[in-house]
Amino acid sequence: MAEYFVFDIAESLLRKLASFVCEEASRVCEVYEDIKGIKDTLSIVKGVLLDAEHKKEQRHGLREWIRQIQTVCLDAEDVLDGLECQNLRKQVLKASDSTRMKVAHFFSSSNSLVFRFRMAHQIKHVRRRLDKIAADGNKFGLERIDVDNRLVQRREVTYSHVDASGVIGRESDREEIIKLLMQPHPHGDGCGDESVCVIPIVGIGGLGKTTLAKLVFNDKRMDDLFQLKMWVCISDDFDIRQILIKIINSVSASDPAPTIALAHQENIKNFDIEQLQIVLKLKLSGQKYFLVLDDIWNDNRAKWIELKDLIKVGAVGSKILVTTRSNSIASMMGTVPSYVLEGLSMENCYALFNKWAFKEGEEKAYSNLVEIGKEIVKKCRGVPLAVRTLGSSLFLVFDLERWEFVRDHEIWNIKQNKDDILPALKLSYDQMPSCLRWKSKA
Repeated sequence: MAEYFVFDIAESLLRKLASFVCEEASRVCEVYEDIKGIKDTLSIVKGVLLDAEHKKEQRHGLREWIRQIQTVCLDAEDVLDGLECQNLRKQVLKASDSTRMKVAHFFSSSNSLVFRFRMAHQIKHVRRRLDKIAADGNKFGLERIDVDNRLVQRREVTYSHVDASGVIGRESDREEIIKLLMQPHPHGDGCGDESVCVIPIVGIGGLGKTTLAKLVFNDKRMDDLFQLKMWVCISDDFDIRQILIKIINSVSASDPAPTIALAHQENIKNFDIEQLQIVLKLKLSGQKYFLVLDDIWNDNRAKWIELKDLIKVGAVGSKILVTTRSNSIASMMGTVPSYVLEGLSMENCYALFNKWAFKEGEEKAYSNLVEIGKEIVKKCRGVPLAVRTLGSSLFLVFDLERWEFVRDHEIWNIKQNKDDILPALKLSYDQMPSCLRWKSKA
């Protein structure tokens, strides 16, 4: 599939082009202006990619245009990786006292003069290709779509409720997390040198980190263990003021007098951060609390420490459970080793797929589809979101050819990173009605 998530590929390349390391390396190799030119052109192209994806079936040649953008973006990433790698190699060489290493480097293909010449040639070639592709795109009359105005954000706001009976294969993970939460602080007053223990759940998107956190949050043992429970979805925007408001509102939501709680939530919207931290301290002081911070993307340690300093006002034994896709964020926030969430077993994946692809008991009448479903599930690599999404896309579909189409689709043959679930999600996306496709882009 040539148009395979090209918008995301372009976005990833733009982030790399904007990085400090890339800028520093491009100046050393004297290709800064070319890198800037690639970045400017790609920003323009990215703006119309969503419209191109939407219209590719109606406009002749548009699919090939999208494929060309993908190819040049991937080639550009390879070139930039080489640029950054060379920059790192130079730093290592500079720090080394080995004359032998420096002589070997001089006569190698990594020699800075040879490398700079080759790299300049490659980058200029990428720029020319991208400029031509961008110019060719003008004939399609594509409209720019602002990402910020799309109907759905990258991730919906989560909530704490879960129907535990509908969750498959996470019982042992729930027990492991609860064991961690029930452990006393290692040094009495605090978790290590910290006054609040932070337990990260880390894993790729779609594994069910949020679902696992919900199972733990709603377990009756948590009510016995903690005086307060709070659920806050963070997602993209790590705004300290907004997070404090969410935490305070989460505490207030448990108020037995709902009218008072609602009035309180309305009032604090206009508080400044000084007033908010005073209210938060009053709410949490002396309370042994359990706080879930779901879907963390912030990798700014200074922001995390600022928030942590404001919320570590509860009683000894308070715990924070965080979910994130990033190992580095988990290490930054955690005061104990991360709980690395793994994929579901094949047996659980089959059960989950059947639950979403058929009505209860219906699969017994379609043994041929069940067998194809097992082959589809194997390609989902144990990721519940991929299994569930594909199962849902085939619900009430009993056409054998449709199931075989999903199983044998060429998108599975695309080179993937480890644990990549995009093929499964893209397949289900392609099968949506066009009105739903537009709303799901995020």
